Amino acid sequence: MPQIVRFHETGGPEVLKIENIEITPPGPDEVLFDVKAIGLNRAECMFRSGHYLSTPQFPSRIGYEASGIVRAVGSSVKEFVPGDVVSVVPHSDLSKYGVYGQIATVPAYFVVKHPSNLSFNEAAATWMQYLTAYGALIDIAQIQKGDFVVIPAASSSVGLAAIQLVNLIGAIPIATTRTNTKRKALMDAGAAFVIATQEEDLPAKINEFTKGKGARVVFDPVGGKTVSNLAKGMAHGGILFQYGGLSAEPTPFPTMLALSKGLTMRGYTLFELVSDSNRFENAKKFVYEALSTGKIKPIIAKTFPLNEIVAAHRYMESNEQFGKIIVTT
Repeated sequence: MPQIVRFHETGGPEVLKIENIEITPPGPDEVLFDVKAIGLNRAECMFRSGHYLSTPQFPSRIGYEASGIVRAVGSSVKEFVPGDVVSVVPHSDLSKYGVYGQIATVPAYFVVKHPSNLSFNEAAATWMQYLTAYGALIDIAQIQKGDFVVIPAASSSVGLAAIQLVNLIGAIPIATTRTNTKRKALMDAGAAFVIATQEEDLPAKINEFTKGKGARVVFDPVGGKTVSNLAKGMAHGGILFQYGGLSAEPTPFPTMLALSKGLTMRGYTLFELVSDSNRFENAKKFVYEALSTGKIKPIIAKTFPLNEIVAAHRYMESNEQFGKIIVTT
C-alpha cells in the first residue's frame, strides 16, 4: 500500500504521520496519479495547526500542490489518460484531497498538463504561487508598465512569483523583508528595491523609491499593524490586497488614510480566481505561456524526501527558506 501523510489532531509538525493507506479507484470526475514531487505552502502549516480558513476533518489528509503521472481517471474524465504528466492547482478541500503522499486523487478540474520544460520539482512549485500572484496583480489590479508594487514577505514562493510577474508586465517591484539578510537574493531575483522593515522606515523608503508617487498596489500576506505603514506609502486610489494573515496581531483598517487617499483594501485568495472557470482558464493560459517560454521560472529553496515531511514543515516555519520547499516521493 502507498505511503500517505495524514494527521489525527492539530498541532506542530510532529502531528504529521506517514501511514500505509489502501487507495480506492477515482470517482467519475476524479484523477488518480502517482506523485513525484510535492510543493509545500504556508497555508498547510496553518491548516495542520488549526489556524486556517478550513477545519481539518480527522483523520485528515493535507497538501495543495503536487506533480506526477496519471494512473487512472474517472468515467466522466475525457481530458486526461493514464500516463499523462500533470500537476495540481490548489483546491478547497485539504482533508479529502490532500496530496502529501506517494499517490493522490483530486478532481479533474484542478489537474493541468504543465509545460514539458519543467521538472517534476518545478511543476510542483508552480500553480499556487503564480496563480495567487496573477489573480491579484494582473486579473484584478491590472497592473501596468511603470506601476509601483510593494511585495511584503517577498522571499516566500508567492512573493518571488509576484516579483517575476510584476517585471514581466513592466511594473516596478518593491520587495520587503524583515532584515537585510535576504536583500542580495531578492535583488538577484528581480526586485527593483528592497526594504528591511525591522531596520528601515517603511513608508519613508516607499516614498523615496517612488519619488513621492506612492505605490499603486500592495500585495500583502502578513497583515497586523504593518498595514498602516504600508498604507502610508500608497498612492491615491491605490489597492491593498490582504491575501494572508501570518501576523498574530489584529489587522487595522487605516480609516483616515483610506479616506484621504481613496484607498481600497480587500481580502483575496487564489480560490476567488479558481472558482470562476473563465478567469481560471485565462490565468492558466497566461502562466503556461510564460513558463513554457522561460519568462518566469520557479525558485526552489530546498528539497526533502517524503519520510522527512516533519523536518520539511519545521523548515517552513523557520522562515529561513528563499523560494519553494519541495518534498520528493
